[in-house]
Amino acid sequence: MPSNPRDPGLYEESPALTTVFDGARATVRHLRKSKVVVVSGAEQGREVEVGKPRVTGGRSIINDLVLSDKAISGSHFEILARDDGYRLRDLDSTNGTFIGDLRIREVWLKPGSEFRVGHTTLRFVPTQDIVEIPLSKRDTFESVTGSSVRMREIFATLEKVAPSELTVLVTGETGTGKEMIARGIHQASPRKNKPFVVLDCGAIPKDLIESTLFGHEKGSFTGAVAQHQGCFEQAHGGSIFLDEIGELDINLQPKLLRVLENRELKRVGGDRVIKIDVRVVAATNRDLRQMVNASTFREDLYFRLSVIHVELPPLRERKEDIPALADVFLREIAGRRNMSMAFAGDAVATLQAHSWPGNVRELKNVVERAASLAEGSLVQKSDLMFNRDTTPRASSGANGGGHRGGGGGVAMPAPEIVPGLDFKEAKQRVVDAFELAYLKQLLERHDGNITRSAQEAGLTRYHLRELLKRHGLTNVKE
Repeated sequence: MPSNPRDPGLYEESPALTTVFDGARATVRHLRKSKVVVVSGAEQGREVEVGKPRVTGGRSIINDLVLSDKAISGSHFEILARDDGYRLRDLDSTNGTFIGDLRIREVWLKPGSEFRVGHTTLRFVPTQDIVEIPLSKRDTFESVTGSSVRMREIFATLEKVAPSELTVLVTGETGTGKEMIARGIHQASPRKNKPFVVLDCGAIPKDLIESTLFGHEKGSFTGAVAQHQGCFEQAHGGSIFLDEIGELDINLQPKLLRVLENRELKRVGGDRVIKIDVRVVAATNRDLRQMVNASTFREDLYFRLSVIHVELPPLRERKEDIPALADVFLREIAGRRNMSMAFAGDAVATLQAHSWPGNVRELKNVVERAASLAEGSLVQKSDLMFNRDTTPRASSGANGGGHRGGGGGVAMPAPEIVPGLDFKEAKQRVVDAFELAYLKQLLERHDGNITRSAQEAGLTRYHLRELLKRHGLTNVKE
C-alpha cells in the first residue's frame, strides 16, 4: 500500500537543501520548508515558517520567532537548513536549549522533534512545500569572483538588491571580501558615478569618531580650527560603507540610528539640520546578535542595518572557488609586469588543500608572494609560502625582542610590515598574530576548557568557539 505523502516520516532522511543541476552546472537550490510551532508556554499556538536557510528565535525583535518568555535570551537559538538536514543550535543562551533532559549545543532535528527554551516547548514540523532559491547565471558580481553555489546564491541576491535603496549588512570572517561586496553594490547601483566613502569604525579614535562621521563646526572642540564635513556629507548622493560597525561605541549608536531613520544630521557643535541622501552598507566580522544579547550593540540599530543581510562564507567552505580567485590575482600581477603567468597543477592542488584562516585576503597575499619568487612565468608548488605560525615565544630576557602586554601576559614579536600592504591589511596581520597567540595561551592555561577560557577572556562561549575555529584551534573541551 502506498505511503501517505503527508507522513512526516517520509522527510526524516531527506535533505533540507538540494541543488538542481543542468549537466555540471548548478541552476537552482530547493529549500524544503518546515515550521516551528509553540506547543506550550505563553505563546502557545504561535508558529513560524522555516522558509530560508536560517531562522532564529528569542526575546529580541531581531528574531524570526519572538517569544516573551523571560527565561529566554535575546537571541536564544537558530535553525539552519543544510544539505544533510536541519540543525538546531543554541546561541550561547543563559538558560540553555534542551531536548528532553539533555542540554544541547547543536543537534540534527527529526520531524516532530520537540525542544525546550526557558518555559516554552517548541515542535519542529516538516511540510511538503518547496522554496526555490535562485542562483546567479554569472560567476562574478562586479569585481567579486565565485562559481560556487554559495557565492552564486549571494550574487543572485545582490543583483536584485543593488539597484534599490535598501540598507545592506555584510557579515563574515576577516578577509572574506566584505568591502569588495560593498563596492560591488555601489557600482551596480544608480549611484555608481557618485562618491563611495569608506569608514573603518575600528580605526578611528573614540573621541574623533563622531566628528569623522557627522562633521564639526569651527571651534566646537579643542583642535577644531575649521569647519569639517563628515563622512555622511562627503557621501551625499552616493554610498557610505561603515566597516567594522560592531566596533562603534554604544554611546554613538543612537545618533547613527537617527541619521539612518531621518536622513539628516547636525555637525558636532552645530545647530543647523543638514539633509543627506546616502545609501548605507555596513559590515562586521563580529556576531551582532550576540552583541545585542550582551547590550553592547543596540537592538534597534541592528534591525535598521540588517534590512538585507548577506553572510559571506569563509574560503575553506568554498574551495572550488580557489583556482579562479588565484588566477584572477595572478593575472593582475602579470598585467603589471606586462607578461603572462600561470600556475602549475600541483600548485593549484596545494592552494586548495590549505585551510585559509585569513580567507581571500590571505590567498591574495600568498599569490603575490609566489609570483615574486617564481622563476619565469610558471608558479610552482615550491614557490608557495603560507603565513608562518606567528605564535610568539616568551622573551628569554630583557633584550629578547618580545613585547609583553601588561594584562594578558601575551608576548608579541615586533610586527612584520610587508612593503606594499595598505594600512588595513597590515593592521589585520598584527591582529591575527595577537589573536592566535592570545588564544593558544588562554587555552593552555585552562587545559583547553571553553567555559573557563571564555570567562577569563570576557567572551561568550559561542564567540570564543568561532574565533578558535577561524584560527584552526579545535582541540578543546566544554
